[in-house]
Amino acid sequence: MAKGYWVSVYPAIADPEGLTAYDKLARQAVQAGGGRVLSRGGRVVAHEAGITQRVVLIEFDSLDQAVAAYESEAYQKALVALPEGVERDFRIIEGIG
Repeated sequence: MAKGYWVSVYPAIADPEGLTAYDKLARQAVQAGGGRVLSRGGRVVAHEAGITQRVVLIEFDSLDQAVAAYESEAYQKALVALPEGVERDFRIIEGIG
């Protein structure tokens, strides 16, 4: 079965400290949903139209599990805590089976 991934790229973060509440709630929701953080805010080498801002990559055992974790009550509470000054590109993708 192909794994599922959350990919978040943050083109703009006006209030980095404001991410603290979101991070705590999101981490709990991801763990409860069976997700594993593979990369979070580490070094980025960008090419072409890429940006070097924060990138987060989370792995789930399946795409369905990744979608269910996003739709969970716990993660929806985390989204409410996401600060206004944060712009992100969030996708749920299926890996190669």
